[in-house]
Amino acid sequence: MCALEQLMQAFGDAGGDRAILADSATAHLVADGHRILSSRGVTGLEMEAEATSDGISARVRVLENVRLEKPVHICFGVLHKSGTQHIRMEVKLEKNARADFIAHCIFPNAEKVVHIMDAVVDIGEGAELRYAETHFHGSFGGVYARPGAVVTVGPGGSYVGDFNLISGRVGKLEIDYLVETGENGITELTARVFGHGDDTINIKEKVVLAGEHARGLIKTRVVLEDEAFAEITGITEGNAAGARGHVDCMEVVKDNAVASAVPIVRVTNPLAKVTHEAAIGSVDKRQLETLMAHGLTPAEAVDVIVKGILR
Repeated sequence: MCALEQLMQAFGDAGGDRAILADSATAHLVADGHRILSSRGVTGLEMEAEATSDGISARVRVLENVRLEKPVHICFGVLHKSGTQHIRMEVKLEKNARADFIAHCIFPNAEKVVHIMDAVVDIGEGAELRYAETHFHGSFGGVYARPGAVVTVGPGGSYVGDFNLISGRVGKLEIDYLVETGENGITELTARVFGHGDDTINIKEKVVLAGEHARGLIKTRVVLEDEAFAEITGITEGNAAGARGHVDCMEVVKDNAVASAVPIVRVTNPLAKVTHEAAIGSVDKRQLETLMAHGLTPAEAVDVIVKGILR
């Protein structure tokens, strides 16, 4: 089985649609380590990608007023037990463009793999980008993943980011996102992570509401068990009149896991408002008892609650 077939099989196992390779109307980029295995652009979207010594360099542009009907699929992975993949990506949505990106990062056999994403995203006036990223790390806990992005949302634009790592061992995860939101812009960041064993999770997300009436939400859901550790930092700044932001963090701990949450809110304009809430604790006892009363074992009840939190 060639590398493309292996990666697409893992892509399917991780919930991806393997039919994208055959669909000429769907843009995609597939890479194993620093090898580009397949790529395709579509009308209204320009994509350039090249292999580097340690990863992939890519530039993606959605042209003005283009609203892509189908999601752009990105699959980055390392099939070997060890290796480094450094992704450098530039994404530009021109005025009034719209696109959905679905990214899968897949490391099924990883014992010593480094995956780094450095992205620069520019969302033009009135443009909309939804970016959903799902990680699959296998069972060894041998991945160091560092997804990072600097995002600029223009006037009336929107950015919705959704990060999921709930399948396989995390290993070590470091998320670092900075989003600056312009006038009447919208930013929503959601992260869901399930840590096991001695996994280490560090999430830092910052939303700067720089324009009048900009809105922002940071929502984090983390579940930890065994000896896992997590530190979550959510930062929102309200720097313009009418700006509204909220930071919402929930962490559930089991066994000997350790969690901390650091919500930070700053307001530099008296007409802006930013709020926060953080909750850390064990599985809700009342929910647990209710599920057990319906015939579930304690372990089954905990699984149901955890899955609900990570939806």
